[in-house]
Amino acid sequence: MPLQIAEDYSHCEFLIRLPGYCPMPAFRDVVDVPLVVRGLHKSRAEVRKELGVEEDAKLVIFNFGGQPAGWKLQEVFLPPGWKCVVCGGSDKEDYPPNFIKLPKDAYTPDVIAASDCMLGKIGYGTFSEAMAYKLPFVFVRRDYFNEEPFLRNMLEHYHGGVEMIRRDLLTGCWQPYLERAISLKPCYDGGVNGGEVAARILQDTALGKNHASDKPCGARRLRDAIVLGYQLQRVNNRIIGIPDWYNLAENKLAGRSSEGSQILREVEDYEILHGDPQGLPDTMAFLKSLADLGARHDSNKDTDEVRENLAAAGLFNWEEEIFVARAPGRLDVMGGIADYSGSLVLQMPIREACHVAVQKNHPAKQKLWKHAQARHHADHEKLTPILEIVSLGSELNNRGPTFDMDLSDFKDGEKPVSYEAARKYFVKDPSQKWAAYVAGTILVLMTELGVCFENSISILVSSGVPEGKGVSSSAALEVATMSAIAAAHGLNIAPRDLALLCQKVENHVVGAPCGVMDQMTSACGEANKLLAMVCQPAEVLGVVDIPSHVRFWGIDSGLRHSVGGSDYGSVRIGTYMGRKIIKSTAAGLSKENNKDDLDKDGIELLNNEASLDYLCNLPPHRYEGVYVDKLPETVSGEEFMKKYANHEDSVTTIDPKHIYAVKAPTRHPVYENFRVEAFKALLTATTSDGQLSALGELMYQCHYSYGSCGLGSDGTDRLVELVQEMQHSKASKSENGTLYGAKITGGGSGGTVCVIGKNFVGSNEQILEIQRRYHVATGFNPYVFEGSSPGAGEFGYLRIRRRNVTE
Repeated sequence: MPLQIAEDYSHCEFLIRLPGYCPMPAFRDVVDVPLVVRGLHKSRAEVRKELGVEEDAKLVIFNFGGQPAGWKLQEVFLPPGWKCVVCGGSDKEDYPPNFIKLPKDAYTPDVIAASDCMLGKIGYGTFSEAMAYKLPFVFVRRDYFNEEPFLRNMLEHYHGGVEMIRRDLLTGCWQPYLERAISLKPCYDGGVNGGEVAARILQDTALGKNHASDKPCGARRLRDAIVLGYQLQRVNNRIIGIPDWYNLAENKLAGRSSEGSQILREVEDYEILHGDPQGLPDTMAFLKSLADLGARHDSNKDTDEVRENLAAAGLFNWEEEIFVARAPGRLDVMGGIADYSGSLVLQMPIREACHVAVQKNHPAKQKLWKHAQARHHADHEKLTPILEIVSLGSELNNRGPTFDMDLSDFKDGEKPVSYEAARKYFVKDPSQKWAAYVAGTILVLMTELGVCFENSISILVSSGVPEGKGVSSSAALEVATMSAIAAAHGLNIAPRDLALLCQKVENHVVGAPCGVMDQMTSACGEANKLLAMVCQPAEVLGVVDIPSHVRFWGIDSGLRHSVGGSDYGSVRIGTYMGRKIIKSTAAGLSKENNKDDLDKDGIELLNNEASLDYLCNLPPHRYEGVYVDKLPETVSGEEFMKKYANHEDSVTTIDPKHIYAVKAPTRHPVYENFRVEAFKALLTATTSDGQLSALGELMYQCHYSYGSCGLGSDGTDRLVELVQEMQHSKASKSENGTLYGAKITGGGSGGTVCVIGKNFVGSNEQILEIQRRYHVATGFNPYVFEGSSPGAGEFGYLRIRRRNVTE
């Protein structure tokens, strides 16, 4: 056997190593990953309620097998008042009243997290979950288990282990060990997502991305082993499907014949002629949905179908090439509404994304819907390019599923129509207003880049980014649409430039006065990193790594958010009013000081502030020292325009009858820019609880500043309060902290709250508890955003073609 193991090891190219490892010098290429820990499904309170155990009762989980025949658990084994849950106990055995047998289908991690300590033998799974949940572990040594000394050393290093001798286990002398265990303060705070990390490494290797250039057979065996694992799984008698990347990787490795050779990959019924789905589950699902639509079209069955599916099945010429793009939503970690004032912002692309499929056809080959056929019947000899759009999931968002128009409607003679005319065109029918986000990309390309669209265009939209949650569903739609249209027409647009063009869609065609950070994150973001950008107008500084001990979540408040809402627009107007007042004040002070012949440096400073381009370029000390007293709390539009003429913002229009807040909206971006710069610097600081506390405090300050601007909401305030309750609870303090801060995101007035905490299982448990409490208080079960994915630029585009059905 040792010789066989040595032989097997000699074929390995790298070792995936877990914490608590024993030395394995045979491997030169080692990849360290965090603990492998299963996530929680229920909170501590829910589990104890189901078990019938009081919240203040001491609970030990007995996770132990292989005891002598005839040995039985006895009531006196436990200290008075204690309860014990038994894993894997026999159905034939009678248990004392203070022992509870767990059902065979009980989810053990939930029970571990709900217990006060664990009694058992050291194994990697129990060790990892005890460490992750900071659960004291009373262990009995195992014979012939070589890894035990190393796991035991790690337990003791993090103050999480108590050794019990076997004689005391069998004779029931448990009390001193259990009492010693609950006095410990386990302090492990490392990563717990080792399963995800290892799975990604293995999948990339199976796909040929790692260590496969000279040993494709090894990658193929790994691929087959992973698929076998899928085949062996059973959930309620349901076979879990084989992953779509299996065939894709097969073709990729088989086609790797020489450098520069084109790789042809197949996914379902399609050949991928360009691009890489990157194994993203939502992208694979979208390609599968295209295959289903094509099959539905072939079958000619249209009974019992919703309208959008019928329209989508008939949208494309399925034998021709289709271009697919993907763009994620974003979680506003810091910066928010200060973007249009030139602030530094930090944004994370989320896991949820929008997919858009585009096909161009000569007008003579374009499939027309019946009403479009009737419209073109009178002018049959003239072939006019048309635009047809189908939006999947429209019924969930109360909008029309289809939209079509003649592309000539975007022309005024030989020139594109004005943005104002286009905006009026789309608001005529409220159920069709959504189409402005999609069709508007075509008008912007015509206007800004001079693109001439001579062919008809078919567009299919499928978005997994929830609308109205403040996570930039509109930006994801715009970026994915323009990326797919650009790819279909051979336009090479850099991600930054594409984001700026998409902002024009939202500002000028849709009429929403947003900044550019949403589109920039969707286009330029990278998975599991924060995009750092100075919005003057869009200077991308690069990405900021999220430290391994830090994690971000988004929790939906259930209150719909819209940057087109009146509150957002009014706050923006108030901000620009404040900037105009500061500039005017600085100009007046400069003139007065010139008369007094004061120092030149002071005059130059005032002159610079008199020509202030971005409010965020004004430091807080200058705001407080010179201008804060010059700003009114509020002002009417009429009064402001009489004194200052205009507010120098081309995106918004002042209503003379409206009363605008000025001081709070002006103060917010000045201080927000400072907070974001401090936040960015802290992310690279030495790991400590003080670091997380400071990051969380900056988020809290941002949240309450939103509220002072009038952009808060009861729902988002409630979620932030729940985070604070968790942060300052006894349970959190015993863990040395889990969650540290929260803030409203994006344009405010509802939407999603961003939460920062330790990348630790206990934090996940508290997020679940917040979700539960919010549900109880409001009746709304909030969606939790977690995870990240690549931006549209990093993803690129797919060019696909359906295979011949007879192949």
